Amino acid sequence: MRRKEFKVNETHEQDVISFLHEMSYGFLATKNDNIYPGILPINYVYFNGAIYFHGSRIGEKMKTIKQYPTVSFAVAKEYSQIPSYMNDPFYACPATVFFKSVIAYGKAVIVDDLKEKCDVLNALMQKLQPEGGYEPISLADKGYAGQVKATAIVRIEINRLNAKFKFGQNWKQEKLDNVGKQLSERGQQLDYETTQLMQRYCPHAQPNEDLTQR
Repeated sequence: MRRKEFKVNETHEQDVISFLHEMSYGFLATKNDNIYPGILPINYVYFNGAIYFHGSRIGEKMKTIKQYPTVSFAVAKEYSQIPSYMNDPFYACPATVFFKSVIAYGKAVIVDDLKEKCDVLNALMQKLQPEGGYEPISLADKGYAGQVKATAIVRIEINRLNAKFKFGQNWKQEKLDNVGKQLSERGQQLDYETTQLMQRYCPHAQPNEDLTQR
């Protein structure tokens, strides 16, 4: 990671876990027999310290995972775009964007244990449909038993996790305060949340009274 100031340290380790719980889509990167590496957007759930996803038991994705179980998995979220004129009235160079990103490196394992499959599917449903409106997934329910057996569940056992949260950690206080004030005045979607994250991850950032009162 070239810009070490954006790397999330142990102090904010729980923020990385919360981010993985928050997001619902990620990108699975795999090796394959083609000239191009494989990449696939998938729904996922972070559960018991691993990343899980589901799908059909047959197809190119499962074939590839069986042959090349070493994978990478990336999740990212863009927050506020920072236009150049917030920092410089002439040049485009200061234009940037604040974001969170997490990349996991590990081994993809096809889950055979039926109870684990039920637990994962229930966790996925709770994440994507928190309002309920369905019976919990159980092998004791004949309506679910066949579906659970027919559904493939893959567990990514994480060997290494890299997290990068960029919110102006390399900026001086004056620059942070200036951009924070302009984000408050602009008031676009995620601008308020962005300013809060600037204050969280930049120890020298000063709270903006207009923002904290919202």
